[in-house]
Amino acid sequence: VRSFTPVAWVARVPNVLVVHAALPVHRLKDLIDQARAHPGRMTYSSGGNGSAAHVTFESLKLRTRTFLLHIPYRGTAPSVADVIGGQVDCTFTGSPAVLPHVRSGRLRALAVSSTQRLAVLPEVPTVAESGYPGFEADQWYGLVAPAGTSNDVVGRLNEIVNRALA
Repeated sequence: VRSFTPVAWVARVPNVLVVHAALPVHRLKDLIDQARAHPGRMTYSSGGNGSAAHVTFESLKLRTRTFLLHIPYRGTAPSVADVIGGQVDCTFTGSPAVLPHVRSGRLRALAVSSTQRLAVLPEVPTVAESGYPGFEADQWYGLVAPAGTSNDVVGRLNEIVNRALA
């Protein structure tokens, strides 16, 4: 925190909990019931230890008191590919990585991590709506500069980034 100066907020990306299309679960409750019935036998993937998908799923496991085995990958793409292929049961990762596969029917979306439903997936409830109020685990991205960067430079960079984003 002391090493950087915030410059601009760039993006917020909600996570989507998805399962392999053949998995016989259609709601978050179904997944939780399945995980409780078979502790440690169900698996979830992530883009690696400490990634947004890993932290989001671990948070969900704590809230739901379930145990699913974590399978870390070297990136989001192989993590999602193995859920599509059925080698792993599910993942909880950024919406851009899974949206095309949900639309194609290769993955089934069970819940989103944001406080509101996504406009691109209006039929998919939030985790909070699914029985876990207060759950929120979105990814966010920002631009920082080294600590001590002058206010003039930070202000100018902020202006440029916000103009580009607009």
